[in-house]
Amino acid sequence: MPEGHLLPRWYALRTRSRHEKLVRDHLARQGIERLLPTLIRLNHWKDRKKKVEVPLFSGYCFARFSWQDRLPILMVPGVVMIVGGGERREPIPEEEIDALKTLMTTTLPYDAHPYLREGMAVEVTRGPLEGIRGILLRKDKRCRLVLSVHLIKQAAAVEIDATDVVPI
Repeated sequence: MPEGHLLPRWYALRTRSRHEKLVRDHLARQGIERLLPTLIRLNHWKDRKKKVEVPLFSGYCFARFSWQDRLPILMVPGVVMIVGGGERREPIPEEEIDALKTLMTTTLPYDAHPYLREGMAVEVTRGPLEGIRGILLRKDKRCRLVLSVHLIKQAAAVEIDATDVVPI
């Protein structure tokens, strides 16, 4: 049995819809280290407005445990599965969890954002190129979008704001 199998690692738990806080609270009662990044959102109803705490990543909660101790985690009400591929689930790198914890302690405003990576097909959602689809060539604050004409094997590149594109 590999040594890493016994060490507690961070895993992403897929939860039932709107069960993230329930899962977090059950894990806490079991003494399991957990992380549920949340943010405060202003919800509007016809008769009132109210600030509510919502998960940053809808449908996910994080927990730190040894892979061999996964059965009690899977039995927590609201947990659907441990995220990953194949037989062996992939742990979340410690530095990614640390980055989320740091973000949560700042006073900077933050919100969920579509996951973007270089080489991904994206669509522009705002501005003069709204509706245009292309390939994300570089991702920074300003990203480089490549628009291709496949038939003639030609392309054009444009710099746009990263917040103006979503994956397709």
